[in-house]
Amino acid sequence: MTVQNKGEPGSAKPYLQIDRLTKKFGNFVALDSVSLEVYEGEFICFLGPSGCGKTTFLRAIAGLDIQTSGTVMQDGADISALPPAERDFGIVFQSYALFPNLTAERNIAFGLENQKVGKSAIDKRVNELLELVGLPDQGPKYPAQLSGGQQQRIALARALATSPGLLLLDEPLSALDAKVRSHLRHEMKALQRRLGVTTVMVTHDQEEALTMADRIVVMNHGVIEQVGTPTQIYREPDTLFVADFIGAMNQVSGRVNSDDRITIGELSFKSRTHGLASDAPVVAAIRPEDIVPRDPRDESEAENSLEVEIDDMEFLGSFWRVSLKSSALGEASLMADLSINATRTLAAEVGSTIRVALPADRLWVFPPAGSL
Repeated sequence: MTVQNKGEPGSAKPYLQIDRLTKKFGNFVALDSVSLEVYEGEFICFLGPSGCGKTTFLRAIAGLDIQTSGTVMQDGADISALPPAERDFGIVFQSYALFPNLTAERNIAFGLENQKVGKSAIDKRVNELLELVGLPDQGPKYPAQLSGGQQQRIALARALATSPGLLLLDEPLSALDAKVRSHLRHEMKALQRRLGVTTVMVTHDQEEALTMADRIVVMNHGVIEQVGTPTQIYREPDTLFVADFIGAMNQVSGRVNSDDRITIGELSFKSRTHGLASDAPVVAAIRPEDIVPRDPRDESEAENSLEVEIDDMEFLGSFWRVSLKSSALGEASLMADLSINATRTLAAEVGSTIRVALPADRLWVFPPAGSL
C-alpha cells in the first residue's frame, strides 16, 4: 500500500526509502506492502494500537527482523539484506537495555570501543554526550544507581555515540512516569533538532506523537492509514480509524442526503463534502471542542444549530466536558468541551437546555467501519 506523504519537506531529500515492505509470520501478515519516504533530518513517528505493525516496521528498518519482501534504502544504499551490525543506526529501547555491570560512561563508550576508537577520543566523546544529555556528573554511576529518566538519557547518549545517520526509538518513554515522560520528550525533541539526526520513533501514545513528530505515520493492521503533520492528522483525518484513534471524537450514525448533507435522527446537517451514495449509511464525526455553544442572547439563526439538554458534566480543569442529548437526534448523544467562561455564561448544569452549532467544515462523514 503506497500512501501519499502529506506535508513532506519541500527542499529535503529522502534519506530512508521503504518500498513495498511485507513481513509475514507464518500465515499472519504483520506488514502488508508498506511504502514510505523519510526525509533527511526529519523526526517521524509510527503511531498505532498494539499489534498494528509499527514495531515490526522499525525492526525491519534496523535489520532485527528481515522483511519477507520489499526493499529498504538508506542514504541511497540498499540495506535490505544487511545484518544490523552493518547498518548505520543507533537504537533506544523501551527497557533502556543498559549493561548493568558497566558504568554509565562505559555504556556510552561501548559502541566506540567496538569500533577500535582511541581512548582519548572515546573519553572526549563520552564527556560531550554526558553534557549533551544533561548528566555530566553521572558517568561513574551504574544503571541501578540512576533513575529511570537518567537511564533513558544514558541509553540515548549510547545510541548517539557513534554519530549514526539514523536514530531509532522504540517506545523510549513508555516505562517512565507521566511527569518525567513529559519533560524528557521535550528534551529529546530539542536534542534531535540540534543534532539534525533523522529519527524514527514508535509509540502508541498519541500525545507523544503529536508533540514530538514532524510527521506521523498512523498504522493499523499492517498498513499505513495516513501520513501527515500532527495538525493534518488531527484536523484532517482520512479515515474513520484515524479520526477515532487520534484525540476524542464524537461518532454518530446517519444517512446521506446529498454530497454535502446528512441526516441524523430527524435533523438534516450540512457537512464536509464526502462523495458517498445517496441514502448510504454513514458515521458523522466531530470533535468535542468543535461543537460551538450559542450565546442565549443571540437570536440569529446559525447553520447546523440545535437545542440540546445537558445530560452529564465532567470537570477537566480548564474546561467542562458535557454530554448532550436531544430527542431530534434519536438515540445519538454528543460530547462537547465548554470553556469555564462559556459554562458560566450559559449557566450550564445537568438538566439545563442550551443551543449549540455543529460547524459544517468540522463535521466529517465516513463510511461505517468495515464497510469498505
